[in-house]
Amino acid sequence: MPARNESGGAPRSIPPRTAPRAGGQPPQAIPPGRPVRASAGPVRPTPVRSAPRPPAGGGRGGAGGYPAGALASGGRGGSNIRIRKGRVAGVIAVLVLLAVIAWPVGLLIWANGKIQHVEALSGASNTPGTTYLLAGSDARGSGGINDSTSGARTDTIMLLHKPSSGPVALISIPRDTWAVMPDGSGSNKINAAYSYGGAPMLVKTVETLSGLTVDHYVEVGFGGVEGVVDAVGGVRLCLDYDVHDVKSKLKWKAGCHVADGKTALAFSRMRYADPTGDIGRGQRQQQVIAQIGKKVADPAVLVNPAMQVGIADAGLSALVTDTDSGIIDIAMMGLAFRTANGDDGVTGTPPIASIGFRTPSGASAVLLDDNQTPEFWAKIRDGEYEAGQEVGGMPK
Repeated sequence: MPARNESGGAPRSIPPRTAPRAGGQPPQAIPPGRPVRASAGPVRPTPVRSAPRPPAGGGRGGAGGYPAGALASGGRGGSNIRIRKGRVAGVIAVLVLLAVIAWPVGLLIWANGKIQHVEALSGASNTPGTTYLLAGSDARGSGGINDSTSGARTDTIMLLHKPSSGPVALISIPRDTWAVMPDGSGSNKINAAYSYGGAPMLVKTVETLSGLTVDHYVEVGFGGVEGVVDAVGGVRLCLDYDVHDVKSKLKWKAGCHVADGKTALAFSRMRYADPTGDIGRGQRQQQVIAQIGKKVADPAVLVNPAMQVGIADAGLSALVTDTDSGIIDIAMMGLAFRTANGDDGVTGTPPIASIGFRTPSGASAVLLDDNQTPEFWAKIRDGEYEAGQEVGGMPK
């Protein structure tokens, strides 16, 4: 119904009022005839874009008939500004949330695109569990290695096996292990398989030696190890005797030290100054990998996008996998590595009969124990070793 002007002037019609906004919901018109709760003060005129015309007769309150303080507060304009600020804050929060979600996804896509692939798997029948073959390639001219030797060798050969039940095992196979070549050429040092036939022949040779089918092949250039160590800010390594090895260029004072990438690479390659030769080198290589894993899992790294990119770029640029393996498989391998190097894992080498076996050509090689090796690999396959054990190795 028409309302009387408070100044006593002619009645004026009031347009349908709108309910105040609640929680950002759109306004709703109050149906005619519904009682309207009286406000504590005078009814404020509906603001318009142009300057409002004061009601006839002046009226009570402030200048021009407006309630006192209405012009000073700008009417509803102040609340509009607050609403706009709230909307901006909400948009920023949404963008931050999207960035947090999209960053790992984008990193995975980017990282997956950097991986190089090679035909490596043999297609042999599957064996229980999941088996990863990790080869450290010393391709000449990379990773600080420059000499007259042609081609590429594998200074590091590790078999990582996650059984259907039981502890994860990380087994280092000495590069000079005397093994049967799958091409019918007889026996040779196992690292010769890579030199003669690349990844496919190395995979077949390891499968023949262990009886385990390789599910994932991962090859890392030594330059990648050096880059990753530098990207994580160095790793703490321990060795209980002094070393000055000319070939690996390792200079080491007995004890534990934080090593940069160059030193960590020499630490993992040194063998001539090690009284146990390849056996000790395999143990040091596992130590380097374990320490890298600890640094990568540091919360300070996990929440640092720049460091994540640096680590991924350094490692993936020197990484080659079989054609069926991607970044997720590598991540799963990393988790298995971490478990194997912990209290719940198993580490070691196959049972060794001699580290000074003389080959038909007169070269020195590592001879595995024929009596113990078959049972050793069967227990690795079935997860029968107790967690925390160091298995195989030199004769007791």
